[in-house]
Amino acid sequence: MNSTQIFTLAFSAILLINLSIKIWLTTRQNSCVYRHREQVPTDFADSISLEAHQKAADYTLAKSQIGFWDLMLDTILLLSWTLLGGLTSLNKAVSLVVPSGITQEICLIVAFMLINGVFHLPLSLVQTFRLEEKFGFNKMTLSLWVSDLFKGLLVGAVLGLPILWLILKLMNAGGAYWWAIAWLSLVVYQLFVMWIAPNLIMPLFNKFSPLEDETLKSKVTDLMNRVGLSAKGFYVMDGSRRSAHSNAFFTGMGNNKRVVFFDTLLKQLSLDEMEAVLAHELGHFKLKHIPKLMITSFLMSLLGLAALGYLSGQTWFYTGLGVEPSLSSPNDALALLLFMEVVPLLSFLLSPLTSARSRKFEFEADAFAKMHAKSASLKSALLKLYQDNSSTLTPDPIYVSFYHSHPPASQRLAKLES
Repeated sequence: MNSTQIFTLAFSAILLINLSIKIWLTTRQNSCVYRHREQVPTDFADSISLEAHQKAADYTLAKSQIGFWDLMLDTILLLSWTLLGGLTSLNKAVSLVVPSGITQEICLIVAFMLINGVFHLPLSLVQTFRLEEKFGFNKMTLSLWVSDLFKGLLVGAVLGLPILWLILKLMNAGGAYWWAIAWLSLVVYQLFVMWIAPNLIMPLFNKFSPLEDETLKSKVTDLMNRVGLSAKGFYVMDGSRRSAHSNAFFTGMGNNKRVVFFDTLLKQLSLDEMEAVLAHELGHFKLKHIPKLMITSFLMSLLGLAALGYLSGQTWFYTGLGVEPSLSSPNDALALLLFMEVVPLLSFLLSPLTSARSRKFEFEADAFAKMHAKSASLKSALLKLYQDNSSTLTPDPIYVSFYHSHPPASQRLAKLES
């Protein structure tokens, strides 16, 4: 066998392994949730009603069904773009309309992303206006959904096209270490986006109003002083415009940090519970979880770009994935798209490691909150959030190891009691 055939077989094997594992995990999760649907776990018998427990089970199973069809769609699209020749056909079609050069490459990537997005729209609509509506979470109107869609496209174009142009320019310029310069550019870009997000990007989608509850403001100010953090302000976000789900977060960089509460959260939790939830979020900052995750992400992107630098120069990388590289124009956009399609297959196999690290950080943030707020308030807040968000209390442990960035409720509450 030649290099092309070997790579085709390797790609097909990894795709099949991914698909098999994901279906197996989904089957385990559904079986576990359904098996425990009729009885509230003993540890929660006094705090969670059977009706709420069954709603969470049904919600989990319904989301799993949507997730299965999303998985099938992703697999079909991946095969269609690669081994079935879709990307080659799209590349030829774009080349007939747009002259050769970096503009043609950008148009190819944009066309690819738009077509993928169109295929995913029906499931997105079902997720929002059928599933979330059925379980009482959706508050979004169709006009707001459409508005968010176009705002997202606009923000993606304004922020994404310049960095895409730069990366393609660097790839085209060649040189043994173009990927290192591209990586440095990407790091600066990501930090810039994080810096401007609270004031420029997030307000495009949600309204942020200053927190007016003076008692809560005083309580969270005292908390931040105790833990040695400061914020530019305290805000309430109109999350109820879109969903009944709730959260709180601490966002921004440097002097641009702000505390944000969902308006739904203010209605669900008491003052002490709000303080405990915020203490958990502050714990992520004080324990350096955000920088640690960013460093890991930056290192992975460095390895990825280095691999792309090698693969983009190998003919078998294109032909092994069913794509005909151009002989008369650059193939940088093709290489970038193929790499973006292949990498998730490999990264999924590492997800137990990344998910375990994330769950460890959540335990540490809980422990931090326990030190700076009332443990009982954090426990009661977590119970309310799990119940109000219809999070299942009986997930499959192996499914959790792959997919859950947060520990199951039983484990978090047990840790808080220990």
